[in-house]
Amino acid sequence: MPVAPLPTYDDIDRAARQIDRVAFRTPVVTSRTVDARTGAHVFFKCETFQRAGAFKFRGAYNALSQLSPDQRRRGVVAFSSGNHAQAVALAGQLLDIPRVIVMPADSPAVKRAATTDYGAKIVLYDREHDDREAIGMRLAEERGLTVIPPYNHPDIIAGAGTAARELIEDTGPLDMLLVPCGGGGLLSGSALAAKALSPGCRVIGVEPAAGDDATRSFHTRTLQAVNNPQTIADGARTSSLGTLTFPLVLEHVADMTTVDDAALLRAMFFLWERLKLIVEPTGALAAAALLDGKVAARGARVGVILSGGNVDLSQISAWIPAL
Repeated sequence: MPVAPLPTYDDIDRAARQIDRVAFRTPVVTSRTVDARTGAHVFFKCETFQRAGAFKFRGAYNALSQLSPDQRRRGVVAFSSGNHAQAVALAGQLLDIPRVIVMPADSPAVKRAATTDYGAKIVLYDREHDDREAIGMRLAEERGLTVIPPYNHPDIIAGAGTAARELIEDTGPLDMLLVPCGGGGLLSGSALAAKALSPGCRVIGVEPAAGDDATRSFHTRTLQAVNNPQTIADGARTSSLGTLTFPLVLEHVADMTTVDDAALLRAMFFLWERLKLIVEPTGALAAAALLDGKVAARGARVGVILSGGNVDLSQISAWIPAL
């Protein structure tokens, strides 16, 4: 299969027009408490309020809305632990496109329920033993479906980049932009947007310490992988960056860092309690790096993307002892 060309900021600009009036322009929130604690002027981009509860809707709608009539009729297949699943399910519902979602059996129940509620058919797999991409490719071949991957797709990356585009439009130039990283779609799209709109901005990706493949890849400049990382950040349990996201990260991202699950939980509960923002663990990755002092932000104008808010509330009792 030929490798697609790398997306550019022009693709993000086109994606913004494509999803206009369908995706929400999510709010930017500030906090004097956070500013005092960090010594920075911090702007939180709240993708927790996006349709389907995460930034993923931007890329999913951008990709599905550009399918041909024949592709729309046949339908799509996606693989995801939850947020991309919900996004494709909702985008397909809006566009009347049949969709099949391959999800791990241990994905959060709240995400599986929402995916079903949006009308998608779910195929479950064992994360420990099965290859979700292989399952998706087999279904695509058997049923004539178009594969919509969660991050390694030009339209997905471009759609994700519209979140950072909006943030910088609303705040003006930033000194630093902190972005959660799983497969790198949001990070690479955000870096493209920042380079175009705020050239002096240092974009830093944040991933869970247990799944540090992107950080190792960035520092070694060789694609690294991790098998089924054990972290509460379920949206960042990807095995590696993609063939598109890896070169974009190398070219446009200034640095990568990690946070452990304890720091992630502290940040998540802080956002819940003090800012009244319900953020899921993966969505709090960038905030955790800032609040835990993993980046030097004093005196800087800092953007932080809160990437999603689809929390499985049944897990709270299990999370609290880990603090």
